Amino acid sequence: MPTDPNRVLVFDTTLRDGEQSPGCSMNLAEKMDMARALRDLGVDIIEAGFPIASPGDFESVQAIAREVPGPIIAGLARCNAADIDRAAEALKDAPKKRIHVFLATSAIHLEFKLKMTPAEIIRRAVESVKRAKGYCDDVEFSPEDAARTELEFLAEVCEKAVEAGATTLNIPDTVGYAVPSHYADIIRYLKKNVRGSDKVVYSVHCHNDLGLAVANSLAALMEGARQVECTVNGIGERAGNTALEEIVMAIQTRQDFYKLATGINTRLLVPTSRKLSMVTGMHVQRNKAIVGQNAFAHEAGIHQDGMLKNRSTYEIMKPEDVGIPSTDLVLGKHSGRHALKQRIQDLGYQTDEAQVLRIFEAFKVLADRKKIIYDADIEALVENQLHSGTMEVWTLVNFSCSASFGVPPTAAVTLKHQDGRTVCEPAVGDGPVDAVLKSIQRGTGIELKVSDYRVRSVTGGLDAQGEAVVEVEFDGRKLSGRGVNTNVIEASAQAFLQVINRIALRQVRPRLKPTDHVSQETVPTA
Repeated sequence: MPTDPNRVLVFDTTLRDGEQSPGCSMNLAEKMDMARALRDLGVDIIEAGFPIASPGDFESVQAIAREVPGPIIAGLARCNAADIDRAAEALKDAPKKRIHVFLATSAIHLEFKLKMTPAEIIRRAVESVKRAKGYCDDVEFSPEDAARTELEFLAEVCEKAVEAGATTLNIPDTVGYAVPSHYADIIRYLKKNVRGSDKVVYSVHCHNDLGLAVANSLAALMEGARQVECTVNGIGERAGNTALEEIVMAIQTRQDFYKLATGINTRLLVPTSRKLSMVTGMHVQRNKAIVGQNAFAHEAGIHQDGMLKNRSTYEIMKPEDVGIPSTDLVLGKHSGRHALKQRIQDLGYQTDEAQVLRIFEAFKVLADRKKIIYDADIEALVENQLHSGTMEVWTLVNFSCSASFGVPPTAAVTLKHQDGRTVCEPAVGDGPVDAVLKSIQRGTGIELKVSDYRVRSVTGGLDAQGEAVVEVEFDGRKLSGRGVNTNVIEASAQAFLQVINRIALRQVRPRLKPTDHVSQETVPTA
């Protein structure tokens, strides 16, 4: 039992239930990496795997038990002797260990899966808890599919498990069937009707089939459950499990309501989430609570205006508290003039209201064409407004390129500078586009690192226009250019030259040095 009655134990099952999510299998090295990340995050219990499931699972549980001190290391076992013995063997070197045994109790599982009577279920549960207790003091018992189990029978099974030595009673909503009031009623009933409830920790393990895993878990905590079983990013069977980051931040953000606490270092939530995404290849959706790319991003003009005045107008958590450096005021077609003005100032420009208004009009036109507006796009709009004359330091005169099997592709691009001179520098590349881009770099003397390059068809048919988008890194910043042409190589050259001209123009007309003008109530932009 936690010494603090308001302390919630975080039982992480990312490496067991989470790994059962299709496509999320991890090898030993990846599991060890994640186990150390979970330890650093501050989880209380790591369910490292299901030792009897495979030699690999046994090996990973054994390695984590030996090499990741700190949290309790748990191994899962069905209620049979072979599973329990295998789990005990895998966990024997852990300084703190737990055997977690489970057995289905719902009528549908008894009839169709186990073919067992209620009396047989009770006998098997008692035998198994006692066997596990012979290996370690810390034993968790789970009546699988508890949310669909008849309450009187559920209470009887749980009571017998406590008498046999279980120290934690986990009440799983195995198929995500429960709703918050229903699930809370189950916990309330068990705590009232199971003798020995005061001697055990009640745990909750919810699945997200109806999107209610976090809500159900929170409802159970309000009824006295003090362990929550969850996974990073909510991964797991079918629609997944209770998301660790969501349950933790709900408890922390609404301490006024729940009056509970965890031992999680919340500043590691986003780094841990991203580590898991990298390991499994399963990325979270952009609008995922807490750790999604849009969780602290604002595009609507009204929201951005409020955020610039006081962040609490539209944010209930600080992004840095979960491991995100700052709020992101995303500039797009829904953004307002105040947010654009703020970004212009952040980029180091000084403008009057009339100039901002004209830039804003051009910005709206651009935002209708582009989903994402980069800082370089804003700079181009500002430069165009603040300085008369053409934006093109370099213009494309012509180019030639060749590519054939067995011969390195070559290109020669002729460029004209705004001072009247022309240059033409041949280059060899990995392909015709690469050769053209290298020729442009040699001619202009501006060296760039291409971080992304995309080509797509703008229209249909054989005469379709191709849109080329190139993203580069220069001086620690990302810039992008776009070109459209029926010749995709020419479109690529146009896109690349757009970026070159922005850099060249900045070199000709240096911008003002950015100043720190953001007040304490102002949220810095990314």
